[in-house]
Amino acid sequence: MSIEVKNVFKYFGEQAAVKDISFSVNKGEIVGFLGPNGAGKSTTMRMITGFLPVSSGEIYVSGLKVGTDNLKAQQKIGYLPENNPLYVDMYVKEYLEFVGRIYKVPNLKNRIKEMIDAVGLEVEQHKKIGALSKGYRQRVGLAQAIIHDPEVLILDEPTSGLDPNQLVEIRELIKTIGKEKTLMLSTHIMQEAEAICDKIVIISKGEIVTNKTTAELQKDASGKYLFVEFQQEVSKSQLKKVKGLTGVEEYEKGFLLKGTSMEELKINVSRFAQENNMILMTLKSESKSLEEIFKDLTV
Repeated sequence: MSIEVKNVFKYFGEQAAVKDISFSVNKGEIVGFLGPNGAGKSTTMRMITGFLPVSSGEIYVSGLKVGTDNLKAQQKIGYLPENNPLYVDMYVKEYLEFVGRIYKVPNLKNRIKEMIDAVGLEVEQHKKIGALSKGYRQRVGLAQAIIHDPEVLILDEPTSGLDPNQLVEIRELIKTIGKEKTLMLSTHIMQEAEAICDKIVIISKGEIVTNKTTAELQKDASGKYLFVEFQQEVSKSQLKKVKGLTGVEEYEKGFLLKGTSMEELKINVSRFAQENNMILMTLKSESKSLEEIFKDLTV
């Protein structure tokens, strides 16, 4: 495994920002690290990259223990922080040369050209970074993160603030890079993760609340609910009398019902309405969006 996080805690004073989290990311896998603002995403990424020490637990990158073999582990990592700190008075090629020299990249001129071509900076390569749009600055950030050909790539909110066209371009770029790297990216947008990632890890209030493949989450979202709407006012407590019901929640103008069998639940809801002289306006299978699942897990 290229990234392995084991039972990690992080405290700031007495406040636990991250609580006993464990997950792994394999080579060639793109993993989305999701959570609302303040959930612990950036803190976790900074610990993986060695910029923040763990309070307890262990993190390994390419078999190297972060905190013990920090410099060796960091040589394996490419990192794009959330605020993408760039030297705006530098020219694009000048900045990439500066970063490449820090990493002692061999054949640096050729490598810079490769990076400019890879991230689509050909037209903008002779400009100062301060003159670039947000989308092109993100491209420069990605170029500096991969210039030393790292095994592991950590991207913190890489598409934040981009317009729709820039968003599509950066998504495609990340997917292309991710074929050859171990790639972990954070976002609080479920659609973003669905479009890019193979697996999704969701963190809420410092704890992992789910760790599944995108396909598994999509399966969780599809066809597992029964949407009902009545002409009369009906309460959740009344609906709980329906046989075979395992869960009920308010949804739009009606309710979403869960049961062990959708077909039996349909029959039992119809019987419930008939026995209580209620008129069913809607009775249909329903699925939740991934955004709704994210909301349920992080409330």
